[in-house]
Amino acid sequence: MSELVAGVDLGGTTISAALAERDGTVVVEDELPTEAYRGPEHVLLRIGDLIERLSSRAGQRPIALGMGCPGLVDLQRGVTRFFPNLPTQWRDVPVADRLRMRLGCPVFLLNDVRTATLGELTYGQGRTVQTMAFFSLGTGVGGGLVIDGKLRLGPFGSAGEIGHQTILPNGPLCGCGNYGCLEALVSGPALVGEAVRLMLAGQAPKLFALTEGDPGRISPKEIAVAARDGDAGAQHVIDRAAEYLGIGVANVVTTIHPELVVLGGGVSALGDLLLEPVRRIMRDRVHMFPPDDVRVECSALGDRAGVLGAVALAERESRK
Repeated sequence: MSELVAGVDLGGTTISAALAERDGTVVVEDELPTEAYRGPEHVLLRIGDLIERLSSRAGQRPIALGMGCPGLVDLQRGVTRFFPNLPTQWRDVPVADRLRMRLGCPVFLLNDVRTATLGELTYGQGRTVQTMAFFSLGTGVGGGLVIDGKLRLGPFGSAGEIGHQTILPNGPLCGCGNYGCLEALVSGPALVGEAVRLMLAGQAPKLFALTEGDPGRISPKEIAVAARDGDAGAQHVIDRAAEYLGIGVANVVTTIHPELVVLGGGVSALGDLLLEPVRRIMRDRVHMFPPDDVRVECSALGDRAGVLGAVALAERESRK
């Protein structure tokens, strides 16, 4: 039997994990609730239990484990630095050492969106390109940059935070402390907030009917359904987000001239409603060189980009 590597995608609500062969072929995979409110030690215990269950099902233990983390990590030491959306913020938790002692294999950490970028590069849309930008559109907006075939991390593993480029200088306050970031304008909560405003103002009647007027039931999925049904308010929400995202994509294209821009995360499920205007706006705004050779596509891996990127991380690092 060939060697197996493990990948873990740690989220605020769900832990996803897989054991795979070195070529990315998944042998077993599963997920479970994070239970982040119980603290880092409990979450690490759950990750260890999950990997051991998968190892039992596969009949083999992994030779290495990669893990995508929702925040800043010390890449060299495998220590978490700051997870802004998890209780206690996971400051200085020696995750790699704890899991290595439990599982008996080396453990490698990386920011979750950079991990998803690595997954897309290794197993998804990026397999045939040398230069790529990845936008993860979800609760926040993250990103990753691939230049000359390599994922660029910078000194703290935080290079590629393209969701925090300023789009509107006097725009809404972002969670990072800046104003007018792309994240504050096109994240899932930003879309939902604008949709709620329009619905309560009577300007999105089909969205109102779809959700029975309950703001808590609105998500990007419902916004898309209403827009496809001809709801002008819902269409406005998408058009507004597409314009801001198109500007952000154009900025990145002008900076690194990638062969490929990939849109991932839950908001990318808007599909052609988002993709087509983003492509058009990018082409309209890039004038320093012909942008016709820049492809803008949705992720080929969908919500599995993170866990497959963690597999790719384990495979890559175990070869060094």
